[in-house]
Amino acid sequence: MEVDERPGKETATVVTAGGVLPPPEEKAAYVRDLFSEIAPRYEAMNRLISLGQVTRWRRILLRRCGIGANARVLDVGTGTGALAYEIAHHHPDAEVWGCDVAGPMLEVGRKNRRGERVHLQEGDALALPFADDTFDAVTSAFVMRNVDDLSLALREQVRVTRPGGRVACLEICPPGKRSLTAPLFHFHFFHVVPWLGRLITGSRNAYRYLPHSTLAFPPPARLAEAMGEAGLRDVTYERYTFGTVAIHVGTVG
Repeated sequence: MEVDERPGKETATVVTAGGVLPPPEEKAAYVRDLFSEIAPRYEAMNRLISLGQVTRWRRILLRRCGIGANARVLDVGTGTGALAYEIAHHHPDAEVWGCDVAGPMLEVGRKNRRGERVHLQEGDALALPFADDTFDAVTSAFVMRNVDDLSLALREQVRVTRPGGRVACLEICPPGKRSLTAPLFHFHFFHVVPWLGRLITGSRNAYRYLPHSTLAFPPPARLAEAMGEAGLRDVTYERYTFGTVAIHVGTVG
């Protein structure tokens, strides 16, 4: 067991075969505190560790969502609102909402507002604060691996999406062991990223947790099955950037 050495923090973690992850019963609080801590540098780190690809991935996700005119769109786990602002920028007639459990992330997002109209509010992915059938599309980026009940999170997204609307998910996925890129991915994500994270954000644990959380997350084919089990139809996914990220899209109803 290791203890977070920040003043006032005693966040216990368990050492697993894949790395350092919080115990299941502590995951929600651990993740909220972790992202609150790294909020000021979160977007800079995203751009750095993705080698600038994160913006491209978000734009591909938006194209695959097929967002129509005057749509209502929700970004779950919006963090600093980067994806929500991207949606508003490309769809100025849309009504865009973003919700996240980490208040400091949202505060950074409000300060970084680029002029687009986006509603940012605190909200739990497992109990979204919206009525049934509210949105035409629901998105998430690098979020689902951080929830402690994937099935419930997906069902909540389906619940707030109108029939015929789409649910889209962007997640990192390690390439297969036989992939030629696997050794490079592993070295970058499990050695370079933690070092950069500690250097830039000052967080000892955040960028050890984030890479290892991908190992505990279902692979793309299983995530597609989970989306179908949650009530989505016609679920498809594509892998990008040498198979290191996957974008899933499904339709409600």
